Amino acid sequence: MRDWVENEQIIIEKGKGSYLYDTNGKKYLDGVSSLWVTVHGHQKKEIDQAIKKQLGKIAHSTLLGLGNVPAIKLAEELIKIAPKGLNKVFFSDNGSTAVEIALKIAYQYWENSKIKVQSAKPQLKNKNYKTKFLNLKNAYHGDTIGSVSVGGIDLFHQIYGPLIHKAIQAAPDAKEVEKILKKRHREIAAMIVEPMIQGAAGMLLQPKGFLKAVRKLCTKYNVLLICDEVATGFGRTGKMFACEHEGISPDIMCVAKGLTGGYLPVAATLTTDKIYNAFLGPYESKKTFFHGHTYTGNPLGCAAALANLKIFRKEKTIQKLRPKIKLLQKELKKFYDIPIVKEVRQLGMMVGIELIDFPYETRIGHKVILEARKRGLIIRPLGDVIVLMPPLSVSIKELKEILKITYDSINTLS
Repeated sequence: MRDWVENEQIIIEKGKGSYLYDTNGKKYLDGVSSLWVTVHGHQKKEIDQAIKKQLGKIAHSTLLGLGNVPAIKLAEELIKIAPKGLNKVFFSDNGSTAVEIALKIAYQYWENSKIKVQSAKPQLKNKNYKTKFLNLKNAYHGDTIGSVSVGGIDLFHQIYGPLIHKAIQAAPDAKEVEKILKKRHREIAAMIVEPMIQGAAGMLLQPKGFLKAVRKLCTKYNVLLICDEVATGFGRTGKMFACEHEGISPDIMCVAKGLTGGYLPVAATLTTDKIYNAFLGPYESKKTFFHGHTYTGNPLGCAAALANLKIFRKEKTIQKLRPKIKLLQKELKKFYDIPIVKEVRQLGMMVGIELIDFPYETRIGHKVILEARKRGLIIRPLGDVIVLMPPLSVSIKELKEILKITYDSINTLS
């Protein structure tokens, strides 16, 4: 909070397209999609109208014991575009809760299925030992306790060590993952990954073929695969979902952020019929998934999400990304001319520009974004990695301006 107290803050009053406007009337390019959520720009007419239309009917009704029309329609649309086999949808509020739900479903699936694993201790033969999770180093899956438990970034997660359930950790290396699964698969309920790229870690790219290998290994060793598409979903990587890059289908998938086009907090956890069926049974079997959110399947949020997905189809959003992605690939090479740039990483519209190592207290990444603000660009760093993730609707002209301001802001501090 010291930064907030001691420095003048920008207070955003409105937005239009790729731009944000502060209370002094100054406009800024939104270089990080208002934290990776805005898809088609601010004040997108079709989404505005969808929310207003839904307001004329009802703003909220619970999904606990009831249904609502927008939630049903949205579930149908998500199943159409999701990787093959993900046929069931559980709604929640945000990325962290989508992951919490995925972890709890995975854990309870093994209990409900009554698949017992032989214990080394004879007296505990009937105990279900598939209770642990395998995650990747540098993972980020959210800030609630369950999602922190499968996180792998010490700066964010280490302080909560006494509160969390310790996960098993692997590097993004297929051989290391197989070594762990071969030895410990009897105790691992699921492996969770951010497919293709680890966002909050600084846009760290995974080796080509890694995701496909993980899918095969999880199948081989009878471990569920959870793909966290909260950051990567809805076009950010150049595909609707990052899983499509290597043609895999997880057992459970988490989505949020871009689901409503950046308008309202709605998330979803998708899973297979096989997992869903493990929760079916008479009431006395206690197979119920006892997890509920007050605003689960909120009609306003679902209406926004439906409008968002309709725009993807109507405007061919994914197809129109190709020239923008090519422009990024070309122009980002120039950043290596800046002395303090260490590495540039990109997947689709997700970019991380890593600066050379500075002392932690130098806060070079923070200084870069302050320079960018002076020039009319809002971006945020991840430590000393400068992140660019503009709205998918950004024009070529706007994208060039984002790159120019970012280049000049970093170069000024070289």
